[in-house]
Amino acid sequence: MTALTIGAFLSLSGKHARFGRQAQLGLEIWHTASPALNLLIQDDHSDPAVLRAGFRELADRCDLLLSPYSTHLTRTAARLAADHDRLLWNHGGSGDDVEASHPGHLISILTPTSQYATPFLHHLATTTPLPLWIAAGKGSFGRQVGDGAETTARALGLPTTRLGPEDDLASMATTQPWALLCAGAFEEDIQTIQRARALPVPPQVVCTVAAGVHEFGQALDHPQGIYGIGQWFPGTTPTPRLGMDEPTFLTAYRERAGVLPDYPAVQAVAAATIATHCATTAGSTSRTAL
Repeated sequence: MTALTIGAFLSLSGKHARFGRQAQLGLEIWHTASPALNLLIQDDHSDPAVLRAGFRELADRCDLLLSPYSTHLTRTAARLAADHDRLLWNHGGSGDDVEASHPGHLISILTPTSQYATPFLHHLATTTPLPLWIAAGKGSFGRQVGDGAETTARALGLPTTRLGPEDDLASMATTQPWALLCAGAFEEDIQTIQRARALPVPPQVVCTVAAGVHEFGQALDHPQGIYGIGQWFPGTTPTPRLGMDEPTFLTAYRERAGVLPDYPAVQAVAAATIATHCATTAGSTSRTAL
């Protein structure tokens, strides 16, 4: 098999650029350890229309295709992969509906959104069993995190109150101790926590998807004690069977970026590592062989 070309649309600009650029840098570091491979990355500008306009051209130049970052963009990319009879390796769209879509044209490596809050809820139920308010942001991502959290919380005996993106926390204030789970875009979660803290009775326990990345600590005053959700955290992973080991990758990333990566960088590298391993093992990049 000749040298493989692996490609991806990533958000290097627009609203998802915070994490799209991390995925890009992670893949560039991965590529330095795999010089026999070719890497092509194009900016989708966080815009599904850009994906639709350029997907076929990029797909024709690549043997293996990685997804964009974000459930919204991956939903579009998965549909395009199916339309063009290609296989998409999904590292950036964890929505349950996306991960279950287009069988035979999509392989996902992520924990789906409905399971995001499961470890936190088990911790809450066994340590501080408080009524839980679930604040979901706009869009399907927050809704799916909230749906999964609500189902799990009820199974664990935790009373729940569901808050939509338009609900006013102040109008729903409680005088009893409570816990808060935020599941929205990064900025949405920050704003929700700030409003919750300003209530006469603020939440005793807070968990948010946004706290899974380093920038959370700079975006919110006094972030200590807030639980985060992420696909990966440094130091929690055993020695990988494939690809770069964690210390080597972290050292290289810090040298390039000045900080440690967040999980979007690592999950992109994981997808690239698995995809190339499968292609090498299969001796083919055809969709059915993979």
